[in-house]
Amino acid sequence: MQSVAAALVRLGEVASSPTVSRLATAFAAAGHELALVGGPVRDAFLGRVAHDLDFTTDATPDQILAIITPISEAHWDIGRQFGTIGAKIAGETVEVTTYRADSYDGESRKPDVVFGSSLEDDLLRRDFTVNALALRLPEMKLVDPSGGIDDMLEGRLRTPSSPAVSFGDDPLRMMRACRFTAQLGFLVDDETEAALIELAPSIDRISAERVNEELSKLLKTDEPRRGLELLVDSGLAARVLPELPALRLEVDEHHHHKDVYQHSLTVLEQAIGYEKARGNLVSPDLTLRLAALLHDIGKPATRKLEAGGIVSFHHHDVVGAKLARKRLRELRFDNDTIAAVSRLIELHLRFFGYTEGAWTDSAVRRYVRDAGDQLERLHILTRADVTTRNKRKADRLAFAYDDIERRMAELAEKEELAAVRPDLDGEQIMAILGIRPGREVGEAYRFLLELRLDDGPLGEEVAAERLRAWWAERSPA
Repeated sequence: MQSVAAALVRLGEVASSPTVSRLATAFAAAGHELALVGGPVRDAFLGRVAHDLDFTTDATPDQILAIITPISEAHWDIGRQFGTIGAKIAGETVEVTTYRADSYDGESRKPDVVFGSSLEDDLLRRDFTVNALALRLPEMKLVDPSGGIDDMLEGRLRTPSSPAVSFGDDPLRMMRACRFTAQLGFLVDDETEAALIELAPSIDRISAERVNEELSKLLKTDEPRRGLELLVDSGLAARVLPELPALRLEVDEHHHHKDVYQHSLTVLEQAIGYEKARGNLVSPDLTLRLAALLHDIGKPATRKLEAGGIVSFHHHDVVGAKLARKRLRELRFDNDTIAAVSRLIELHLRFFGYTEGAWTDSAVRRYVRDAGDQLERLHILTRADVTTRNKRKADRLAFAYDDIERRMAELAEKEELAAVRPDLDGEQIMAILGIRPGREVGEAYRFLLELRLDDGPLGEEVAAERLRAWWAERSPA
């Protein structure tokens, strides 16, 4: 953490920027208060780069609009009902919000919006003390009514008011606590942790869309493991992502297998490392991280205790893909993400057959075809799934995957593998067989596609001969 003096220097640099100085001058001229608040102030003390500029004021939304309209290139009031006005000033996006004093009624999934009258009261209703910091502008006065700076020095996460009251006002703050333990590396204090456990069922009041947003933010942190562990240990995961705590399988004294829960967290960590190192995906990649975390959620339902102390999980890939699809749909993820994550889970075991015997070119082509546009993510997930402490086994698997990627590259160069299609298209099929559009054309196309996958490019002449032979041998049915 930065010293207070260093943090104030950083805040001074922010305050002197064209955007902030223009905004501060305009509000002061209009006779209204203005303060930089929350994340930007916190991050100045943590030595982190602030990406958002959030302000709070005693001005009403109408007054905010009147002040910023003359100094902004654009403005919008999509958050007006919550007191927030957005604008683009000197090339930067800012949000200015009227002091708030809203709360939940204990039943509704949305707060009753009530505007407050003072900066200190606004800060005390915020989620955590480390976010309840403000810098009054233009006088550059630091405001910390709940001891947030001390908490940052101690690496402690706690609420400005009683955690029971704070989480009762907005239960989503419990998930934010999990996210901030990961994002900031802080630990929740004992009172906050006890409140998380006691009030976990109240997360059911929060809409699936808001839960989705907070879970996604947690997974997009650089090191989400600590936050996910708190999500599970507090009982929150049992309400919002029950498949995760279900991975903590009971250990049978006669049957032993690796800890599936800890393995899944390790796979997620390793996938994040590969995501950043390979550089072929935009990071953070939420789809990859969801697939890594959930890749083994089919194991609890498929676990079977075999003779000799063996534990099997047959078809957990297929079962897991179905479970992931159902859960992500309930959490309101978009269809593309749901399809991609479930496909990755379904395919995550496919490679391990390669280590049991060299694949034919046909098998390599099918692997690429089945992965489709998820191939790079599948590469990462498969490599990340190796968590064995047996170095010889890990090296063997890594070598095998290096080899399959090499063969993919060679076949791709020779055959345009990423766009595998039959040697003949539908029009050619109909001309050669003398048939009209219909089911038989589709059957012929699939036959030629299988030939292409098995034998590689054949050329139109050979493909036509094979097509005629197949057509002649078809049964009347």
